[in-house]
Amino acid sequence: MAGRRTAAAKILVRPRNETNPAALLPDIYRRLLEAFGPQGWWPGETPFEVMVGAVLTQNTAWTNVEKAIVNMKNAGVLHPAGLDGLSRMELAELIRPSGYFNVKAVRLKNLVRLVMEAGGGDPPVLLKRPGALLRRELLAVNGIGRETADSILLYAAGLPYFVIDAYTRRVLSRHGLARADEDYDSLQSLFMANLPLSVELFNEYHALLVRLGKDYCKPKPRCEACPLAVKELGGAWPEG
Repeated sequence: MAGRRTAAAKILVRPRNETNPAALLPDIYRRLLEAFGPQGWWPGETPFEVMVGAVLTQNTAWTNVEKAIVNMKNAGVLHPAGLDGLSRMELAELIRPSGYFNVKAVRLKNLVRLVMEAGGGDPPVLLKRPGALLRRELLAVNGIGRETADSILLYAAGLPYFVIDAYTRRVLSRHGLARADEDYDSLQSLFMANLPLSVELFNEYHALLVRLGKDYCKPKPRCEACPLAVKELGGAWPEG
């Protein structure tokens, strides 16, 4: 236990009330990019596939999502009209590998209904709507929360909305940059109010935080080899 406490102490930055969390964001990004390299997110051949993946990835690993997407592709229904024409039970069977398939089938059907009604069945038409309006419309879809909506906005619509997920929350709280129970909007504001509003930057930064969470900042963290395992973070944006 003592060894674990020592290791954890290494990663803590200065107490939150003695530093500006926003000032540490550039150095965190630089260290993660140097450690992991570009992540090349989000996997998906079309904006609609990204939208579907954003729903299916809730509470499951991406490898399971890929299996469900392959099923839909093999069935020739991975497009709005195709999914709209399926019954809920038929869709649930195709996405079974993603887990919670009955619930996710309902959510997908709800999302497809938005595409059909607001976008005329054409995802790019829907995704070209102003960001604030599109976000409200996505959040009005039963089963679409802020993380899923912002994933669609960032990765499918190409709009600068920073995605906050469990990995990001864990990393920020462990490094003293936010409370563990900080609300979603406050965490998102930390990034969006203090970083350039860049789709490419938000894409890469979020992907890097996910990589850190999966490889090092786990429920039982691997602190010793973590790219952020230093006593103090700081520094400017990397050049280039």
